Amino acid sequence: MLVQMVLFDGFDPLDVVGPFEVLAAGGDAVAGVTARGPAAGERAAAGTLDVELVTAEGPREVVSGTRGLTLRATARLRPDRPGYVVVPGASGPVSGDPDQGVQTIPVLLARFAESTAPLMRTALDNPDVTVATVCGGSLALAMAGLIEGRHAVTHHLGMDVLEATGVHAVQARIVDDGDLISSGGVTSGLDLGLYLLEREFGPRIAHAVETLFEHERRGVVWRATGRTPIAA
Repeated sequence: MLVQMVLFDGFDPLDVVGPFEVLAAGGDAVAGVTARGPAAGERAAAGTLDVELVTAEGPREVVSGTRGLTLRATARLRPDRPGYVVVPGASGPVSGDPDQGVQTIPVLLARFAESTAPLMRTALDNPDVTVATVCGGSLALAMAGLIEGRHAVTHHLGMDVLEATGVHAVQARIVDDGDLISSGGVTSGLDLGLYLLEREFGPRIAHAVETLFEHERRGVVWRATGRTPIAA
């Protein structure tokens, strides 16, 4: 399984590093299970897990929105490659005058949406790709008009904006809408990574990484299945 994590100028570091570390640890755990073979009654994990940092432009240094922290992308985003594409949110002020040089989160997300929309549209149209977002990543896709009519979540401060774009905003830690999976605020990237591990490799791998990180997942994963509450 390949996970492409998309960097852009002004990205939120924890939106990237949190799920990156979880998925990298999951890759190690999957490789260990595959190497040892399955225990009695257990199916061996299929394949491996690779995680890479990418941008729409290709390999480059990418400056985050937090104190100039910089990560290096090693490849260009390839929406034709099967697996996951993970879109983080942005870090910066939530308000201010862009004409005075204030790089607000909405400005950063809109800039990313404009520059990356064609590639992300291809990824969303590819049946072999699942797009996942952390925090404001879903807002970026919504601003580009890519997820209208879908179910998603974002940071609680952006839920009204998400709804205004035509997305069905769901108050949940993680929203699984098939080939679109979104998670809420910045720390939910850890839960997103663990959920992707469970989705692909089962609960034992996810639990092993959860234990390693001493992190307990929060909330119920929302899916458009099951009975609808009467109150709704």
